[in-house]
Amino acid sequence: METVLLYAFIVVVTFCFMEFMAWFAHKYIMHGWLWTWHKDHHDPNLKEGHFFEKNDMFFLVFAIPSAAAYIIGLATPHLWLLFVGIGISIYGLVYFLIHDVYIHRRFKWFRQLDNPYSRAILRAHGKHHSKKSKEDCESFGLLVVAPKFFKSRKERQKS
Repeated sequence: METVLLYAFIVVVTFCFMEFMAWFAHKYIMHGWLWTWHKDHHDPNLKEGHFFEKNDMFFLVFAIPSAAAYIIGLATPHLWLLFVGIGISIYGLVYFLIHDVYIHRRFKWFRQLDNPYSRAILRAHGKHHSKKSKEDCESFGLLVVAPKFFKSRKERQKS
């Protein structure tokens, strides 16, 4: 039982850590030296009618460490690494569902959600995408949203 709890803890901690990693990668890598991969995500005109974006290559950036953790965790006595890989995979699935399906509507799998948290996510991401360049953007995370985005535009203008 203790081992099961430990592995569940590793999955949860890894999932939470991935939000920080996604924020870090988005702010310093995607809006930094790999802007060439990310810029078509901010300017859909650069996609030239293609479904895929260069930005989609970042899937591999996060999938490779997850796959390596699965392989090493299963092939060595370090089974805990398998659960690190599972945590990364779960975060990747949540990221895909929220970012690509819910926010950007690349797949029409479900309707818009309507609750304060989902509206805050949309506002934060909308603010991030209000810039077409790599400079002066804000809100680089996905799941952790600044408190100001829980207020409507009218409420933010009043304060």
